[in-house]
Amino acid sequence: MKSRDNLLRLKHFQVEDKTRQLAQIDMMIAEFEKMHGDLEAQINIEEEKAGITDPEHFAYPTFAKAARTRQENLDGSIRDLKDKRVNAVAALEEADENLKKAQKLEQRDGGTGIIEDTVDEVAEARAMIG
Repeated sequence: MKSRDNLLRLKHFQVEDKTRQLAQIDMMIAEFEKMHGDLEAQINIEEEKAGITDPEHFAYPTFAKAARTRQENLDGSIRDLKDKRVNAVAALEEADENLKKAQKLEQRDGGTGIIEDTVDEVAEARAMIG
């Protein structure tokens, strides 16, 4: 029975860890998208000041050029994070299924299948994440 409790605790920890990882990825995506928007506003201001909107023009503002390059880099980072998010969601679903299997196994053997009350809190947090 003790090893089964340890298995249940491990599966519970894995679900919490995957949930945390997913939340971190979501926060990073949101932060990068905010930076992207801020850079867009700064580029527009610089273009408005100079009266030039063509990045290929010889007098195009240097700051706007640099901000545009940074914005393109952020776009790539956002795409990469979204790919990681897809993998993180799949890993969370797998960990959640493993936890459910371990809980059913524990319940079948006469246990409660629940280590702590926080299992429900983790499920609620996942539902809010998405």
